[in-house]
Amino acid sequence: MEVLHTQGIWMAETLQQRTRSQEKIWLVVTHLGDPKAAFLLVFPFTYFISRRAGVAVVWVAAISEWLNLVFKWMLFGERPFWWIGESRLFVNKTPDVHQFSSTCETGPGSPSGHAMVTAAVWWVVLSSLASFLYSRTHSRLLSAVPRLLYVLLLVAVGLSRIFILAHFPHQVIAGSITGFILGVVLSSRVPEGRPLLFFVCCSVGLLLGALMLHAGLQQFGIDVSWSIALAKKWCSRAEWIRLDTAPFSSLMRDCGALLGLGLAQYWKPGGWALPWAPRALSLAISSMALYHVHRLPLPTQPQTFFYGLFFVKFILVPQIVMVLVPGLVHLITQKRKKD
Repeated sequence: MEVLHTQGIWMAETLQQRTRSQEKIWLVVTHLGDPKAAFLLVFPFTYFISRRAGVAVVWVAAISEWLNLVFKWMLFGERPFWWIGESRLFVNKTPDVHQFSSTCETGPGSPSGHAMVTAAVWWVVLSSLASFLYSRTHSRLLSAVPRLLYVLLLVAVGLSRIFILAHFPHQVIAGSITGFILGVVLSSRVPEGRPLLFFVCCSVGLLLGALMLHAGLQQFGIDVSWSIALAKKWCSRAEWIRLDTAPFSSLMRDCGALLGLGLAQYWKPGGWALPWAPRALSLAISSMALYHVHRLPLPTQPQTFFYGLFFVKFILVPQIVMVLVPGLVHLITQKRKKD
């Protein structure tokens, strides 16, 4: 592994030196690949085009991110930004690399969560688009375009993670391959129309499963929080360490989103039937609402209170997109028709 890590550091250095003028682009790409972007950006955009695809995005994002958390706890992957200092291999020749505000994530590094969730979620989106294009045009060439975009997106997200020193190349490749497999498997098992109890069991099951794994590893003398200490030690700026990048934050996001998905389908089975113009309006309003929900500051102490509020925040996401906003738009448009 030392050889892989060392080569990864030199690759990151080369990438930073040759593309330093594109720094802002890499940061935008890495934000688009963030697992939370699947819930806050991809989900509403997809839902108002295809209800089933929107439900699939939340389902696939939650399961793939949860599995990524489990893999990270079991694989103990290093991250470049702390490995440079911890390895003590670069005392004589320090790499000319820089950290960024998105660098200092506190979870273990393998496999890349950005790459894994992006590969899973965008397979759902772009494979659906490819199938739609083929059904309308019967052109294999045109239907291949979304799949080409899919590959380019994975490459871009992977390089952005290497650029900001968040991951080694092999972690990005492992995440992309695993995410692709999950996308293919889970996209054919979308829980559209399932009863609320199914989602309650999924949410509770993921939560208890992660907590039991965490407790089990600790019983074997394994410090599951080892990566948090290293991130705090080697991060260039203390303010770049954020609680919302911690492993338990991703767990709360996944459990909350699944429960929220079940509640949304329970409150309004089948969703609101809206024409295209009201759908576009719903998308715009939902996007603004989710932006403000995301920007809402949460108290970080005590941490259990933060995690509880984080859980509630992502319960609200499907409610806003699937029930509240389209319901409001439906009410307004129906009232105008009567007038």
